[in-house]
Amino acid sequence: MKWKKGAQLLTTVLMVTGILAGCSGGSGSGQAEERPGGENSGKSSVSATGFPIVQQPITLNFFAGQAASAPPDWNKVEIWKEYAAKTNVNVNWQLTPVDSLTEKRNLLLAGGDLPDAFHTARFTSVDLANYGAQGLLIPLNDLIDQYAPNFKALMEKHPEIKKGLTMPDGNIYSLPTFYDPDFKSVVIGSELWINKKFLSALGMKEPTTTEEFYQYLKAVKTGDPNGNGKNDEIPYAASGVGGLLDQLKGSWGLGNRGNTHPRVDMDPDTGKLRFIPADPKYKELLQYVNRLYKENLFIPEILTIKGNEVLAKGKDGLYGSFMYTNADTFGDHKDDYTGANALTGPGGERLFSRARSPLVDAGAFAITSSNKYPEATMRWADYFYSEEGSTMFFMGIKDKSYVVKPDGSVDYTDEYKADPEFGKKYVTWAGGYYPAMLTAKTFKGGESSPANLEAAKKIEPYYPEEVWPPFTYTQDEVARFTSLETDISAYVEEMTTKFVTGDAPFSEWDNYVATLKKMGLDDYMDIYNQAYERYKKE
Repeated sequence: MKWKKGAQLLTTVLMVTGILAGCSGGSGSGQAEERPGGENSGKSSVSATGFPIVQQPITLNFFAGQAASAPPDWNKVEIWKEYAAKTNVNVNWQLTPVDSLTEKRNLLLAGGDLPDAFHTARFTSVDLANYGAQGLLIPLNDLIDQYAPNFKALMEKHPEIKKGLTMPDGNIYSLPTFYDPDFKSVVIGSELWINKKFLSALGMKEPTTTEEFYQYLKAVKTGDPNGNGKNDEIPYAASGVGGLLDQLKGSWGLGNRGNTHPRVDMDPDTGKLRFIPADPKYKELLQYVNRLYKENLFIPEILTIKGNEVLAKGKDGLYGSFMYTNADTFGDHKDDYTGANALTGPGGERLFSRARSPLVDAGAFAITSSNKYPEATMRWADYFYSEEGSTMFFMGIKDKSYVVKPDGSVDYTDEYKADPEFGKKYVTWAGGYYPAMLTAKTFKGGESSPANLEAAKKIEPYYPEEVWPPFTYTQDEVARFTSLETDISAYVEEMTTKFVTGDAPFSEWDNYVATLKKMGLDDYMDIYNQAYERYKKE
């Protein structure tokens, strides 16, 4: 969940109807259609409820993306050993580092040598659309209905899940990462943190406006708040400026439908969709951030530094502010920071624009057409959308990696807390993009810290009234929209950086907007609007 960039664009696909007959979830009798076993000897029937899932053991090959913070070999991780014993479903984990994930995954799909499922494989919905249309990924509707009681109940409780996953043809092709919307600190993710010790030393109050934030950063740079007689404090630290821009959009009234759609929201004056990076208020935001950059109020390497390097430098206690999950890795300085509130901008607007949909990653799990046991695979995945399964996924093994307290709450063991490597023996969730349900009761990562919970309480009054989940797109829209999205996004990112650094003067703003128009912005927004109209009708 850490150091992720903006939300991925979701699209959809019209599946060939022949796939439905070959991959549907059998009858409603509680026993699945028997299928040839291949490398799994014999045939196997699937129980609709309870464990084991199958009476005779089967083996499934899962392709998974491995984050740097995740264990190196998931076949040795304790939860998967225990779950295999519980279910009779053995998973052979085929891991690929996230840096080469997309290339390796797409090569597998192009070559036809498919795993049984893709887990934590970071599919965009464009990917789901393309590979679903080719018949490589199967629709899951019947399987969910008959073999996923936990996920089915979750969709009924939170209709936004079904809205975000169901394509215009009525099919669902993947299972998501889902965060309990009441667990605001985890839905928010990374926070803007302010050094409260520096505030005290400088005799300043916590910033509540963008101007006060600017004045605080200047004071950190010049006022020696750590008292060591050196000019070594760093006013703001992060990997890139994107997080700060997303944080501050709401101070200019932008991002009023949340950050799942980071570049499109609703124009309150016209009631129509608005492309944020072409709006005059976005220019004002960039001018503000350009002022911070020109006055050297950012960590010098902000455009090139990696997230882990920011964390390493933060252990010296020199940051006046930073963007990250929390300061837990800062050692003796971890308690120096308080979560920032939404800031009021020059026009009096105050909105937390980084609000996300609880449907965080729609493409977390997909079953392929090569899978001989789609019913058992769905049963396997569904467990992690239950409280019991969620606890296992995030906490590990009871009395080994976590304990149950007298009040019924769970917490990691002292050994887990003391050794960052200890958890890799038990769980694989680090890095995000997993198919599971995350709640305050079952997750005790950094976002559940008291500081994070307090920060979320500050922010909640300034949440947008409506946070859009992902939209879906038809197969006819996908090719054109994908091309426009790729080119327009690349140009916006390039020019945003140039405006912030001063490499492009703001006198070029009109040319920038005109170029967006020439690149097909009107077509892009027309397709976006069609997707929005479908969303409203759901």
